[in-house]
Amino acid sequence: MATLQIAANGNLLARPAAAAPVAPAVMSPLRMWAAVVGSTLGAFMAVLNIQIVNASLADIQGAIGAGTDDGGWISTSYLIAEIVVIPLSAWLARVFSVRNYLLVNAILFLIFSVACAFAANLQQMIILRAIQGFSGGVLIPMAFTIIITLLPKAKQPIGLALFALSATFAPAIGPTIGGYLTENWGWEHIFYVNLVPGALMVGLLWVSLDRAPMNLKLLAKGDWPGIITMAIGLAALQTVLEEGNKEDWFGSDFIVRLSVIAAVSLTLFLIIELKTANPLLNLRLLVRRNFGFGIVANFLLGIALYGSVFVLPIYLTRIQGYNSEQIGMVLAWTGIPQLLLIPLVPQLMKRFDVRLLIVVGFALFAASNFMNVHMTGDYASDQLFWPNIVRAIGQALVFTPLSAIATAGIEQENAGSASALFNMMRNLGGAVGIASLQTFLSKREQFHSNILTNSVSVFEEATRDRIARLTGYFMNHGVTDQALASHKAVVAIALKIRKQANIMAFSDTFFLLGVALVVALLATLLLRKPGQLSGGGAH
Repeated sequence: MATLQIAANGNLLARPAAAAPVAPAVMSPLRMWAAVVGSTLGAFMAVLNIQIVNASLADIQGAIGAGTDDGGWISTSYLIAEIVVIPLSAWLARVFSVRNYLLVNAILFLIFSVACAFAANLQQMIILRAIQGFSGGVLIPMAFTIIITLLPKAKQPIGLALFALSATFAPAIGPTIGGYLTENWGWEHIFYVNLVPGALMVGLLWVSLDRAPMNLKLLAKGDWPGIITMAIGLAALQTVLEEGNKEDWFGSDFIVRLSVIAAVSLTLFLIIELKTANPLLNLRLLVRRNFGFGIVANFLLGIALYGSVFVLPIYLTRIQGYNSEQIGMVLAWTGIPQLLLIPLVPQLMKRFDVRLLIVVGFALFAASNFMNVHMTGDYASDQLFWPNIVRAIGQALVFTPLSAIATAGIEQENAGSASALFNMMRNLGGAVGIASLQTFLSKREQFHSNILTNSVSVFEEATRDRIARLTGYFMNHGVTDQALASHKAVVAIALKIRKQANIMAFSDTFFLLGVALVVALLATLLLRKPGQLSGGGAH
């Protein structure tokens, strides 16, 4: 059985478990930070790309001739590939070496970003986005792994703060960038935007990570049953979550079959991982108190983080009639404060108990959602300003301390599994959150619409009076037929009812997000101080 060691060049090396520990050679601080900054920049772009494309999806669909239903696969194909590759990254990095694996995938990510801008039809776009997602998904866990294995313990909060820019700042600022580029330059530029930071990323990784030999023999020794069942299970589950609401969930044979495949495959994956001698992922890490509760909190953070980015644009489009650039300007206030606050979080971690920071962060994030539970038809950018500011402060305070306390005490040989599980569960939380909120929003709109419709009866004097006044309004504005004017009046009332039902449904949705964050807060109350953990850390 082999364990892992990070060499001076940042590459994962195998050494016999029975051998005496060998201290890695000292890596210069400049090269160490170049590796951290380069890898976190890659993670930032990979996450940012999801939200940028989502903000411009309607324009892309129109340009390549995709229907509204099928066009969703432009995002779905990326997300499926990303969530499948995240758990594989630690093992593949050992096979090909960290340098080769990161550089090749970084370059592929840039190449296929540009290729997406030239897609001529939906089929080409889906294939290109899947490859882009597969290469981009590598950048997320590898950045996290480099931070928790390469940096000294005292410097890890700084590295995790940089990573937080990809985990919380990128989803918040993505719609702003996507909306601006689409409205002013065209949708193709959302793919070109990766080139300049991507070139910097490749350059930093090139100079900071030394060449190391590949270990292709590990391919033959890989946990292939685990890999196959994991890939099938996660791909099926992600598809169910992305397409379920559109396909009427279990009313669709397609969704039912995929759900069975996901359940069977993931169950087999869990059994295989717990029984095999050399598992793809060390799932026993989940029984460790801080890592287990940290995963729960991180999963719920993913629900709220991606869920709020999903709900707000729909509200602003459906209720306020905003275009993508206007939506981006509203959401910018959930991103800009984070850019200022996240660099200060490592200093706060030195002065305060990290658990207190996490609790305050989750409390503020929850409060920002509860501030939106009494929405009206006039609730627009001005009214959303302070909830977005509070949300930004909460998100900035949560991620870095949560990552630090969850991974404290994780041994170096388990760093890859910890990184894969931590990042996969946040992404999975986002997928579950968006799928749940789509259905919840539809059901609550129907619920409120039924109640409001039942309360508006033609037998009520107020209703008849309203119809009469609207009929008169339409006849005074160009409608000469009284029957047509009366019909328009009834339609106007129905649209008003539907709009009000939608607003009430959005209020309910924000309340649900707040409740999820309160549960995450409760999970963090069960965390121990890092100093109370047993077992050695990565250093």
